[in-house]
Amino acid sequence: MDILRSMAANPRMMRVRPSLIWFFVQYMKKFRVMDVGGNLIIHSHLPPLNSRAYSRFVDEHLLNKCGGPSHAQIGLTNACPQNCRYCYNKNRRGKTMDTKTIISLIRDLKQMGLIWLGFTGGEPLLCRDILKIIESAGDDIALKLFTTGCTLKPPMASDLKNAGLKYVSVSLDHWQEQRHDDARRYAGAFKTALKAIEMFKAVDGLHVSVSSVLPRDMIRNAQVDELLDFLTGLGIHEAWLSEAKPSTDVYWNDDHVITEEDRKSLARLQDRKNKEGKITVNYLGHFEGGEHFGCNAGNKMVYIDAFGDVSPCVFTPMSFGNIRDASIRTLFSQMKQHFPSESCCFINKNYKLFQKYVTNDVTLGREASFALMREVEFGPLSRFFRLYYR
Repeated sequence: MDILRSMAANPRMMRVRPSLIWFFVQYMKKFRVMDVGGNLIIHSHLPPLNSRAYSRFVDEHLLNKCGGPSHAQIGLTNACPQNCRYCYNKNRRGKTMDTKTIISLIRDLKQMGLIWLGFTGGEPLLCRDILKIIESAGDDIALKLFTTGCTLKPPMASDLKNAGLKYVSVSLDHWQEQRHDDARRYAGAFKTALKAIEMFKAVDGLHVSVSSVLPRDMIRNAQVDELLDFLTGLGIHEAWLSEAKPSTDVYWNDDHVITEEDRKSLARLQDRKNKEGKITVNYLGHFEGGEHFGCNAGNKMVYIDAFGDVSPCVFTPMSFGNIRDASIRTLFSQMKQHFPSESCCFINKNYKLFQKYVTNDVTLGREASFALMREVEFGPLSRFFRLYYR
């Protein structure tokens, strides 16, 4: 019934190739459709199924095969009171983009086909013009905020939703207070996150999730179940899960990086928990697995950090140029030539190559990034892209 409701809300899907429709039917069956303030949502990595943003996704990407990105993340600031060991932005440097530049960037990305945009940092709530930036995006794009909850006050939670925010995800990595605070290297991180969750939950129509970064030992010790039980008790809509990525030199070690079997175990856990229907579990490795959409880094996904550097995704410490030196359209086009997409996470597979090219700065510059890509060997396409390009 949920799938029929979503199809009725978006009749454009009936013009899509039948094999792709069947792919989406099978994929959507793994989730329950939630009605959040009138928005039909399967999870926060796709626009609401009855939204203008989803209609644009169908028209521009599924029907017209737009060459631009469907998804992007933008760093609004690199400032953050917390100091996570696994932070993917830890070593990025430069001059922070001003508000005018960010608003212009969002406009250009939408013209290229963008339908989903995540705001990250640092702590994006420290950006003074965050409401102005959100308002500028319009109502035909799905907007998601990733936050630690630091500095949040109740009026701001409501203001963010009224400005156009659809999704918010609060960082919470463990059900034990001390473990979360230690991982974030910030006293009070746990209590701050819980307070932020309650403030966001009080806003009608806002989809609230928790984003959890899972260390490999938590996955292998079967502790993710316990984390999900705790998150279910918080009364949130979704648990957004990702393993700790080898985005910094601290994690460039086989002892930290998950295996394909680890990924599959989390994917199975997601499907099991979603069948229970108590909370939506949205594991990134499930979305980007070969059985679904694959890794979209540099192909349908782009990351622009707070300084304007363009990367394939938030987890890849490399830059293919800066938007102050060339247009995002040019830089994305140049980058995409090296990213055909494949069935597994790019950084999980290729992090050892970064060790070869890194010098004093862990984030690779443009020339080093192109040099590294000449050594990358991509595997087969995911099931979605095999159907998409057929």
